Amino acid sequence: MQSVSEQTFFLTTAANLIGVAPITLKRWLLEGKINDVQRDRRGWRVFTQSDINKIKAHTECAKQPAPKQLSLYTKHGEAVYEEKASSFRDSAFNGNKKLPFHRWVPWIAGFSSNFVEDCFNNYLDRSVPHSEITILDPFAGVGTTLTEGIMHGYNVVGFEINPYAYLSCKVKLSAVHLSSTIIEDECAKFLSYYNKRVDDQSYTPRSKPPEKFGTRAPFYSPDVARKVLIVMDYLPNINNLEVRDIFRLAFGSVMVSFSNYSYEPSLGRRVSSGKEEILDAPVESILAAKITNMSSDMYEFEELHADSARSVKSHIFNESIFNATQFCEPESIDLIVTSPPYLNNYHYLRNTRPQLYWLDIATDPKRLREIEHESFGKFWQTVRDQDQIPLDFRHEGLESRLDLLRDINQNKKTYGGAGWANYAATYFNDTYRFCKSVSKLMKPDSKAVVVIGNSILQGVEINTDQIFADIGEIAGLKKRDIILLRTKRTGSSIIDSSVRAAKTTKKTTLYETAVVFSK
Repeated sequence: MQSVSEQTFFLTTAANLIGVAPITLKRWLLEGKINDVQRDRRGWRVFTQSDINKIKAHTECAKQPAPKQLSLYTKHGEAVYEEKASSFRDSAFNGNKKLPFHRWVPWIAGFSSNFVEDCFNNYLDRSVPHSEITILDPFAGVGTTLTEGIMHGYNVVGFEINPYAYLSCKVKLSAVHLSSTIIEDECAKFLSYYNKRVDDQSYTPRSKPPEKFGTRAPFYSPDVARKVLIVMDYLPNINNLEVRDIFRLAFGSVMVSFSNYSYEPSLGRRVSSGKEEILDAPVESILAAKITNMSSDMYEFEELHADSARSVKSHIFNESIFNATQFCEPESIDLIVTSPPYLNNYHYLRNTRPQLYWLDIATDPKRLREIEHESFGKFWQTVRDQDQIPLDFRHEGLESRLDLLRDINQNKKTYGGAGWANYAATYFNDTYRFCKSVSKLMKPDSKAVVVIGNSILQGVEINTDQIFADIGEIAGLKKRDIILLRTKRTGSSIIDSSVRAAKTTKKTTLYETAVVFSK
């Protein structure tokens, strides 16, 4: 039994005494690789010398036998996978759900922070000081690569065209410099404001639902809608804009959970997926719990990473990666870790419409249509009716696939293979533009890790990863490897529909790989 008088240490000091990085010790705790330890009055883990001695004696618990990994290469025109020791942990985004900062915003796509950390370890020169290294994520999403980069003391740059995802990145990057106490105090003020008004039936919220946000059924039931509008009433009272954005992001991350819609995986009515509508919900409790988690993560960041974060330079741009040369110096990037939209027409913009409109990020549908046309790969809906779109480069294998697509379901016109061939051609044209753009930004001998998966269009498998690698070489990059990360991934519900797929007797499994380039 540990003595109550035994000296205790916070996580950073304990990690130093054990001989590991603070974030490593934190993850051992979260992953259950070591038993939980004591907590102080604020709930933070504290370590006694006995804990430290025990962990040091069992550090082998953190060592895992390297699983088998498959490296892809082509032999006689066929894809061949050869086994080798794995240098990556699970890439699935689900691994982020318990981790500080990464857990703030649920996201349908992306990769795990463990995978990003492995990229750092595998492809960065350890003899170079972290403060002299810059990491780029051209499709930043909700900021996994950027946040992980800051936690490791690297400079980070990101581009994200979706305004809601951009808000997520911006809030995370600014939050590392804010005091958690400010957030806690503001949350207390919010609850006081809310509680005084929610029980007062004579109070009519000043805020109104966004005018141009239309849904087939009411997004919120009446009782929930009133509570949500009281939340909206409070937000302008927060004078500190960075703190206000934290509250906006917190609301954005939970707002669908008490609505009559859900992600399954695309935004749709709850009743369509067999769930009952939500007639009432403790909106303030759900929101306050999210804000408390965010504040808790900020406090822990101060403990673990405050020193290294002071010297870190971080930038996020609400821009397309195709405009990157306007914001970044040539040959300024040491490593790229990213995952572009897959060739599955998952419409990130439409699936974030609730957040875009209710957070007053978008007020004009015309602007959203402009973003659709500016996005990587566009969307099937934006190019399906155009004349046949040619490739901007030569690739015989891809050209034959596109010809095959165009011959399928010709009687369906817009919904037939010709429209999907246009979508695929546009996607790979943008792949070529992307590779050309990042090639200008990468330092000599730098690396780029692109997580991508295959897809199915009209029953035709497209090996996106292999084509991506070929296009990178056409654009001037050097293909180092294609590493199979997951032999099976979810996503069939996105592509196996009457609109997106044709009948096929061939069983195709969706997989995910990391395409690795060097400059």
